[in-house]
Amino acid sequence: MIGHVEWVEFAHVEKVPSPGDIVHADQSWAVPAGGGGVAAVRLAKLAGGARLFTALGDDRLGRMAARGLEELGVSVEAVLRPIPQRRCFTFVDRNGERTITTIGERLNPSGEDPLAWGDLTGIDAVYFTAGDADALDAARAARVLVATSRVLADVARAGVRLDALVGSAFDPSEAYRSGDLEPVPGLVVRTEGGEGGTYETEDGRSGRYPATPVPGPIADTYGCGDSFAAGLTFALGAGSGIEEALNLAARCGAACLTGRGPYEGQLRLAP
Repeated sequence: MIGHVEWVEFAHVEKVPSPGDIVHADQSWAVPAGGGGVAAVRLAKLAGGARLFTALGDDRLGRMAARGLEELGVSVEAVLRPIPQRRCFTFVDRNGERTITTIGERLNPSGEDPLAWGDLTGIDAVYFTAGDADALDAARAARVLVATSRVLADVARAGVRLDALVGSAFDPSEAYRSGDLEPVPGLVVRTEGGEGGTYETEDGRSGRYPATPVPGPIADTYGCGDSFAAGLTFALGAGSGIEEALNLAARCGAACLTGRGPYEGQLRLAP
């Protein structure tokens, strides 16, 4: 896993406040999360372990984030930046929908950081959510490289070939159109939440995949997309075909819906 981490405070409320409102949170909690953190923990639960290459703030929250991820089964390879750790405040309403406010600069790893980039050579799979062109070049040494379409511009600048690109069909910041990347990704997946989603391959195949029934009451949507992407990465790295990989990814996203925060409902395959 190569990506970003945020320290996230959650507040469960009846509804997100309108301007001028005061609302009461009946529950609150805080965990290290963000796209890189959530996906790394998901990969660790699927594979029995995972390594996260990231950058953290050189402060109390940055160190708490590293410790928290290690406690969740992730081996953290981090460079410390002399700025505050990025954090978020997230409302979760009675329907489980999350509303996020980010605070501070996003901390991205660089291929020039003194991290163990050489260890990526020949590794089964890497999922990429943040970093520079040098980090992407290092990631390409893995057998399978998957990236979020949220960093489309970074991937285009690096010019590396992705085995898969994944993103939301509804989020304009994750939109991908034919011709946006060269080389063309081997697989492009566009998620549509409870409707499943679509896929297309570089050789012209395309289709839809179904959503997985949610295995319990919906508690929290935070982290579902990152869990889906991590599940897809794990399955492709394990040699699964497209339909099998999408099935596992959808199961990961659905399971995440059932837990408070991004980790309580995560699917686990490894003992």
